[in-house]
Amino acid sequence: MAESLKTFTSRNPFPLELGGVLPEITIGYHTYGRLNDSKDNAVWICHALTANSDPLDWWPGLVGMDKLYDPAHHFIVCANILGSCYGTSGPLSVNPSTARPWYREFPKITVRDMVSAHELLRKHLDIPAINTVIGGSLGGHQALEWAIRRPDLFENLILLATSAALSPWAIAFNQSQRMAIEADCTFYEGWPGGGLSGLKAARAIALLSYRNGQTYNYTQKETDMNKTGCFKAASYQEYQGEKLVKRFNAWSYHLLTRAMDTHNVARERENIAKALGRIRAKTLVVGISSDLLFPPEDQKNLVRHIPDSLYFEINSAYGHDGFLIEHDQLTRIIHQFYKSEKYESAT
Repeated sequence: MAESLKTFTSRNPFPLELGGVLPEITIGYHTYGRLNDSKDNAVWICHALTANSDPLDWWPGLVGMDKLYDPAHHFIVCANILGSCYGTSGPLSVNPSTARPWYREFPKITVRDMVSAHELLRKHLDIPAINTVIGGSLGGHQALEWAIRRPDLFENLILLATSAALSPWAIAFNQSQRMAIEADCTFYEGWPGGGLSGLKAARAIALLSYRNGQTYNYTQKETDMNKTGCFKAASYQEYQGEKLVKRFNAWSYHLLTRAMDTHNVARERENIAKALGRIRAKTLVVGISSDLLFPPEDQKNLVRHIPDSLYFEINSAYGHDGFLIEHDQLTRIIHQFYKSEKYESAT
């Protein structure tokens, strides 16, 4: 069932929220299934920070044959976000004005710019309405912004482990990661491998926010009480950093964490309540009991202000990463959402 990466290029200038302009934009994306004759079976998945546009790669518990989102019944779309490195314009893309990669000169972007790119692709794919838009973490930021901007476009909105605005706590984690990248002098050199040692350290920092002490104390516990080095927890941090370095780049990571920092639905909309009050989609918000990065209070705040919304909480030891791991719980909760009498019109 694997599909190859598709790309769409718009040769028109792409204006950015903070004032920059991209001369053109290419969007990498995957689709599974087909749009039915009524054009009402589209499911749009918004991915998180370092994921790609193929949800079968990172969300196999929810997407695929006989899964919650099945290509036999749904037209599933996932687009690589603006600024990333999996097919969409980003720092390693060639700047047509200079014929060289952008690197650190790629203009600053926001979550709203990511949504503008999604809108371009939606129109290109001739999707007049979206049955469900779903996203976790940064993916939830995109889904939320899109539902505010285009309230009549979506039937259902599903938000997982996300927030109306990035908290000072989350911004502090992002800044710490960028400081690690900036401490690597190769980040300032113009070549594809620049900043990778810094990126490795940044990923190790991020993992502390994605999981929690309880998880580490259980999975990385030592059985040899006489050990004085080569600790499991240290090796795990090294391993995870090396994994990301093999598939990502420091410029995209630096750029995207800055974009996350800008996330605030209240910007130029008076306040969070008025912004979230624009949403018309039937909404499910899911929190994770042990999430340190986006704690359940963030999701409860969304439900307080989004009309026609429901809140469920996953009991998980995996922290923020629970939205990527707890497939069974998520499937059960989302099925309940679709089948609820309150949302009997949902598919």
